[in-house]
Amino acid sequence: MRRSRMIAVTGAVALATTGLGGLAATAGATTASTGATAEARTYQVLAKSGVSAAKLAQTLTSAGAKVTRQNSAIGLVTVTSTDARFAAKARALDGVQGAALNRAVGQSPTGIKVKPDPVEKEHTFDKSRANGSTKVPAAPKGADPLDGLLWGHEMVDAFGARATETGDKVRVGILDTGVDGSHIDIAPNFDNALSRNFTIDIPAIDGPCETADCVDPANVDDNGHGTHVAGTIAASLNGVGISGIAPDATIVNVRGGQDSGYFFLDPVVDALTYAGDNGLDVVNMSFYVDPWLYNCQGGAPEDQQFPEAVAEQNMIIEGMTRALAYATEHGVALVGALGNNHEDLSKPRPDDSSPDYDNPAYDWDTSAWERTIDNATCLDLPTEGPDVIGVSALGPSERKADFSNYTTDLTSGEIEVSAPGGWYRDGLGTNSYRTNGNLILSAAPLHVLQAEGQVDKNGNITKLGRTFGTLKSCENGKYNENTSECGYYQWLQGTSMAAPHASGVAALVVAAHGSGTSETDFGLAAATTRSILMDTARDHACPDGGVMSYENVGRSAQFTATCVGTAEFNGFYGDGIVNAANAVE
Repeated sequence: MRRSRMIAVTGAVALATTGLGGLAATAGATTASTGATAEARTYQVLAKSGVSAAKLAQTLTSAGAKVTRQNSAIGLVTVTSTDARFAAKARALDGVQGAALNRAVGQSPTGIKVKPDPVEKEHTFDKSRANGSTKVPAAPKGADPLDGLLWGHEMVDAFGARATETGDKVRVGILDTGVDGSHIDIAPNFDNALSRNFTIDIPAIDGPCETADCVDPANVDDNGHGTHVAGTIAASLNGVGISGIAPDATIVNVRGGQDSGYFFLDPVVDALTYAGDNGLDVVNMSFYVDPWLYNCQGGAPEDQQFPEAVAEQNMIIEGMTRALAYATEHGVALVGALGNNHEDLSKPRPDDSSPDYDNPAYDWDTSAWERTIDNATCLDLPTEGPDVIGVSALGPSERKADFSNYTTDLTSGEIEVSAPGGWYRDGLGTNSYRTNGNLILSAAPLHVLQAEGQVDKNGNITKLGRTFGTLKSCENGKYNENTSECGYYQWLQGTSMAAPHASGVAALVVAAHGSGTSETDFGLAAATTRSILMDTARDHACPDGGVMSYENVGRSAQFTATCVGTAEFNGFYGDGIVNAANAVE
């Protein structure tokens, strides 16, 4: 799950999809004496239930705003206005559920630099490790060359399910930072025509734009996170690299995340409603919606001094709730990462990371403050949204990874299942402790690895790449200098890596139990997919004594977690570890 620590700025892409229009927005400084801005600012306005987006757009136009984007499925309208008090005025209009200032376009970072994620790339921070090559165990019969390294596939019995189902006719949406559709393991299953990018690159946080309009093609991933997720779910069984849990499922990029790893409301809800409108069966969501780690209905107590902070959280909660419900009602099974904050979600710690950007257009002057989080009114979205299958992360030992969230309230609906997500510090006392092999291996975009210095311009893995365990696999088993015939792979860990294992199994559930004659009409009710996925998960009891301490692997007492419940259902494993072979029976 992505944890953004940069200033958030907005953007959108003009797309011709159901209920969507183009968006263009600019930002300017407030003129305090008049309440106007030097340039237009962007606002999100949500219609009351029963009021159409078209009707709301007319109302907002009459109020002097310029409508730039509509999502008719959930009644969200995006507008621009030079009135600095527009959000408050809009909230007073008939038919308006809520209104909030959107992020400012082009706001520069305040000295905060993009850094590798300390959870997902923990292995890159370990300076004590020696360089070396990765020993590749023999792959299972009929599998791809690097599949012997996929201990997560073994844990969920993915190889055992292949004689029955491989995911044919099933469409899986990757709501992430994008997908590298040219990757040799992704391309055979990638639906370029159906894929969409709902974001626009922001140079201040995403780096220089690769295109004139800053809109990446829908087959590009300049981050690598989304491609890793896609590979775990549905990398092709093609004799190269790795294969996915559902190696014949169709991969659809419904990009809602920035290159930098931020996820904002507009792109995310547009991706969800697009998935519902276009027959996707499963959508994987390994992120949280920025800028709030927890969105609190009515705001947290400390937010009350900032009315726009409260309004924004109310907007995100309602907008996400509607979009998640819309996707579910249209047959999309939603799978979400439970989070990497080593937190009991039923008793959240104070949040001192939100908002994770400093926007001078808002009514606060600091990038974050400590907030008291009440589990009754605060949500980690999308994971704690309606109908989302929450997935915790396990290491190779099947123990809960130290970073993974969990719950001690078994009635909360915060966790459904568990899955392999990697745990670098697993295997204490063995040769596997603090090794790359404890993480999850999956596909990586070549240009991202080259930018990080892990692969050189000729396609050769560098010393740094060998240290981090970067792997290369080519057609016919040759170490080919023609990189178009080769795939590259990296190790990551996190609940972001656990969720796609569950999504892959969910795709197999649809394949085994769905109905229809072709990919366009094939499917299964989302509630049925969810039920089968949970019912067929392999039971796993809490650790002896119920308490899991991680102090012996260098973690503080804050990481110590208490597991409550039975082997059939508990706060670490939910209904159990997802199991592909059981799911397709």
